[in-house]
Amino acid sequence: MTPLVKDIIMSSTRMPALFLGHGSPMNVLEDNLYTRSWQKLGMTLPRPQAIVVVSAHWFTRGTGVTAMETPPTIHDFGGFPQALYDTHYPAPGSPALAQRLVELLAPIPVTLDKEAWGFDHGSWGVLIKMYPD
Repeated sequence: MTPLVKDIIMSSTRMPALFLGHGSPMNVLEDNLYTRSWQKLGMTLPRPQAIVVVSAHWFTRGTGVTAMETPPTIHDFGGFPQALYDTHYPAPGSPALAQRLVELLAPIPVTLDKEAWGFDHGSWGVLIKMYPD
């Protein structure tokens, strides 16, 4: 991140919108340019109050929002080393924020998922590097 971009972000009262591709699930276990960039973003940006992730990995019809207090870590892939399946990202959910998203997206019908889905690898694979704690 250039000093100018950092100054602009740090002087704003709003968090920036980030659009990050996750690449291979193996990035969770690897140290490479991508993972170091995600780590640097997490250390550079102010700590967010909440994070909204838009993921194409949901297996559902229509639009859904995870609305659980403690969403599970979903290992929605196959054929990788056991260490990847043993990795969990126990980040909190926010049912209140999920409900607010439903309201903001109206009139688009959005399902509140309170039990089935959680953090898929497209979300936790990046966030575990940006915000490991």
